[in-house]
Amino acid sequence: MEATVHLPGEGELIGGPSAVTIKATGEETNDSFYLGEAVVAPGFPGPPPHFHERLHDMFYVLDGTLTMRLGDQTIELSAGSFVCVPPGVVHAFSNPGEGPVRFLNFNTPSGWENYMRDLSAAAQSGSLTPETIGRIASRYDFQAA
Repeated sequence: MEATVHLPGEGELIGGPSAVTIKATGEETNDSFYLGEAVVAPGFPGPPPHFHERLHDMFYVLDGTLTMRLGDQTIELSAGSFVCVPPGVVHAFSNPGEGPVRFLNFNTPSGWENYMRDLSAAAQSGSLTPETIGRIASRYDFQAA
């Protein structure tokens, strides 16, 4: 293995309803984790409430305020906030605010980068319907709640 270095603005850019720059993949981390830097636009509704069977889903807010649902609780995460969602916990995120939100999304084990790539490919070839998103998500430890 070699060190992975991405300077500001570098990485694999994935477009779509939120822009994600992939910073680390399973190929680079011996399948131990995924790291992406996301920027979600104002009004972004986010994914439907869901949970993961194996995946730890982590969020570190860099700029703005991310609205996070954790179980029955909804919290506002400002810059500097961190959440680790363990397997089995229903969660979702959104940006109902007036400005963009930038955050790091860290998942272990790796593999989430492939979901992001598949979602982007589907968006480029047509409209992302809930059915299309659900079909893609079902391949990546994403269980609708």
